[in-house]
Amino acid sequence: MSVLEVKNITKSFGKTEVLKGISFSLEKGEVLAIIGSSGSGKTTLLRCLNFLETPSGGSFYVNGELVYDASAQKAPSEAQIRKNGLHFGLVFQSFNLFPQYTVFRNVTLAPELKAAETYRKGTAEYRAEIERIHATAHSLIARVGLTDKENSYPCQLSGGQQQRVAIARALARQPEILCFDEPTSALDPELTGEVLRVIKGLKSGDSTMIVVTHEMEFARSVADRVIFMADGVIEEEGTPEEVFGDPQSPKTQAFLAKSLEKI
Repeated sequence: MSVLEVKNITKSFGKTEVLKGISFSLEKGEVLAIIGSSGSGKTTLLRCLNFLETPSGGSFYVNGELVYDASAQKAPSEAQIRKNGLHFGLVFQSFNLFPQYTVFRNVTLAPELKAAETYRKGTAEYRAEIERIHATAHSLIARVGLTDKENSYPCQLSGGQQQRVAIARALARQPEILCFDEPTSALDPELTGEVLRVIKGLKSGDSTMIVVTHEMEFARSVADRVIFMADGVIEEEGTPEEVFGDPQSPKTQAFLAKSLEKI
């Protein structure tokens, strides 16, 4: 069974059709890279999957469970949207850290809020969950190489360090699918490598990831599958060897010829 199954997702803003019927599936442990020119619909697709935008049509499933269906007569409640959104973690291109909180607090805030909704404060169950959340945060911060920055604030960090905190924060929610939206686009070239190394390190049998990226070498070396989007549709899909080594679509060929010139 696929971890994620996306069926004919569409999205329009007014009369502008941004997504024109996107369908794909993702297996547990796979890394899917989504490439394409600006305006092709890549970010809108991620935002739809993470419930930051509402798809105009289509449906998607996580572990065989329907989590969104545009044809449903009754719109999902805010509580249901929050619950369904827990399947996904999203790392934004602009970090989106809370400037008033330390690194540690940025990572623990969302899980602590969830714990407060689940358990009554002061109970043994609540205290045990908070201890687990804090232990997990320490581990994740170490995993992204920032143990010595736990008590620092975002303004005291480089862009690459801030993005690594954002990755740890997304992982703290224990999502089934971790999504990255151009995770290095806001970084200077010298900081890009440190973030890409962290993402590479996450690749394992347990980490399922969707990475929207303009880093072609990264997509070619890390992804299990690559989707090339153009004009709101999936123009080409396959293994990195197929998409980069033998692209069939003229649009893919033109995009890669232009993109690989820059490498």
